This record gives sequence, structure tokens and C-alpha cells, in this order.
Amino acid sequence: MDFDKPRFAFTISARDGKARTGAIEMRRGTIRTPAFMPVGTAATVKAMRPEEVRATGADIILGNTYHLMLRPGAERMARLGGLHNFMRWKRPILTDSGGYQVMSLSDLRKLTEEGVEFRSHIDGSKHMLSPERSMEIQRLLRSDIVMAFDECPRADRPMQEIETSMDLSMRWAKRSRDAFDAGGAHAASAALFGIQQGALNEGLRARSAEALREIGFDGYAIGGLAVGEGQEAMLGVLDYAPSQLPDDAPRYLMGVGKPDDLVGAVERGVDMFDCVLPTRSGRNGQAFTWNGPLNIRNARFAEDQEPLDTSCSGPCCASYSRAYLHHLHKSSEILGAMLITQHNLHFYQQLMSAMRDAIAAGTFADFAAEFRQNYLGAKA
Repeated sequence: MDFDKPRFAFTISARDGKARTGAIEMRRGTIRTPAFMPVGTAATVKAMRPEEVRATGADIILGNTYHLMLRPGAERMARLGGLHNFMRWKRPILTDSGGYQVMSLSDLRKLTEEGVEFRSHIDGSKHMLSPERSMEIQRLLRSDIVMAFDECPRADRPMQEIETSMDLSMRWAKRSRDAFDAGGAHAASAALFGIQQGALNEGLRARSAEALREIGFDGYAIGGLAVGEGQEAMLGVLDYAPSQLPDDAPRYLMGVGKPDDLVGAVERGVDMFDCVLPTRSGRNGQAFTWNGPLNIRNARFAEDQEPLDTSCSGPCCASYSRAYLHHLHKSSEILGAMLITQHNLHFYQQLMSAMRDAIAAGTFADFAAEFRQNYLGAKA
């Protein structure tokens, strides 16, 4: 960790419409924005070594508070030197608060003002996750970017339920802020992001943004999307939600998404993303390319000697044919999952780099139109 660098500093170097490019400076390194964070749920980006993740161009990865608190355990992680030391990733790590995972445990949880009592999906053991405990766990992990604890209801829940949940999340945001600030040395070297909630309702999101502004955070996430509402509804929210948040802070859209989701969100002023899609798809034989996704398991690739993507500069496309990757996946060989995961992460980072360059050049609208034409084809 370089203590000569700032704890957290965000600068915007260029704008093109609502799209922005810039950088977040932290003591473990610079994060170029717009940024995509590969997901390292259980202290690993699945099927990838840390040095391979970095070689794709990733400046930061995401760790999962819920999963790591259950296994191997936050206190054990602290005794082992923290998450960076444990998994041998030297650059910044953002940890989510655990709120989203707890939402998915609706049959195993009890929600109160204090927090969420739930049973582990691993062994049924009982746990309590509150704003204070979430901040403690993320401190023990030695996270660089800490997420406030929140509840994330599905967008199709009754409006009164969504409003009640949003108000609770804002009270938890204040408790997260207080607990984070009491964290001593960790608070002096890490950053805290608040999370806007309100589902698909513009008024609730405005109230949430106002509450978060009043508390004050280093960055602001847009939560409660990518939970089944569909792309059109999500982009509809992004038409207004980013501008409700402070202009001089990073805006992070949680859990998104497909390549065309990323382009649409950057177009609307989002700076940071995470999603399991490139790694999960890689394990299932789906590759992302500039001409759209392809399923390498399809029989038409059995004798195809072309690389996955002729426009890709990554090591998978430089060395391996579609026919070989087809064979690996049809044979359930682990190498197939490894290579397409590596390709997908490289493609996502190429996409982010191309968007940064287009914003800086003032040509983002042309880039987005060309990308959609190539990636979506007739659906554009």
C-alpha cells in the first residue's frame, strides 16, 4: 500500500454527453473509469489466477461479504493478513455489504430494524448481519471500497413495501457511516459508498439520493436494479438516477451486466460496474465477442479453425481455435472454462477501454451506435 497516494480521489478527465471518463486514485492503485470489476465472490475470480485477471486489464475486483463471513470467516481472514494477502491480489478490492445476498435468503431470514438474522446456506448456522457488523467484517477483510449495508427488494414488490425498505436502508446507511468512521486506521485508508434504492420509482430514488447526500459518502451506488426488471426498465431508471447523485463522485451500478447494458449505462453517466456474467458464461461455454455472444457448444463450431473473435487481442484468441474450445466444452474439460472465462474478462476490459477512449475523443455517440450495430445486429 502506497501511503504517499491519497486515500480516495476521483477526477473526471473528459465528458461526452452524460458519459464521463476519469480515474479513482487509491493507495493500492488507480482505477480507470468507466471500470468493470470482475467478481471474486469467495476470494477468487472463478477459473482465473489473480495475475491473469490483472493481465486482462482489471484495475479492481469485487469480494463478497456474505460468503466470506461464512467461509473462511472474517476473523480468520484478518489473522491471515486480510483479503488481499489471502488471495494474492495487490490492487484495490471493493466488498459488497451482504445485503443483496441476504435478500435472496427470504425463506431463511428475519428482518428487523437492527439488521437481518439469517441461517447459513452452507450449514444452517444462525448469524446476525447489521450495519455495524457489515462494517466490521469489511474492515477485517481490509477492503478498499466498503459498501453501506442495505436491503434490496425486488422491483415487483408492492410500492409501500419498496418505500419502507428504502427508508430502512437510509437509516442503515447512516449507521454504516458512523460505524465505518469509528474504524480507526481502516477508515483512514479506505472509502465508503452509499447505495441508492427505490426500485423503479423516480420519487423514491430522489428521496434516497437526498438522504445519502446528507450523510455524505465517497461514492454512490445505484442499487435495486438487475433483479429481474428487464433492460428497458433498467435503462429507464438510469435516464434519471445517476443525475440525482453527486456529479463529483463515482457512480456505481451494482450487478450489471451484459455488454450492451454497460454501453447504455455509461451513456447515462455511470462509472463503475460488476457482474458475474463474463465468468459464469465462460464456464458454460458462452463467449462474448464484438459481433455478439456465441455458444461454443454448438455443433457448427466443431471444425471452425477461427479464433473466438478475430478483433480480440487476448491470449485465448491468439492461440486457440473455436474447434478446440468446442471440443473442450463438449468433453467437460476444465481448460475450456478457463480459456473462455479469460477471453470474456479480456473482452469486457477491451470494451471499457474502448469506451474510455471514445469519451476522451468526443466520439462516444458514434462508438455506441457502431457497437450496437455490430453486437446486436438486426436487434439494434
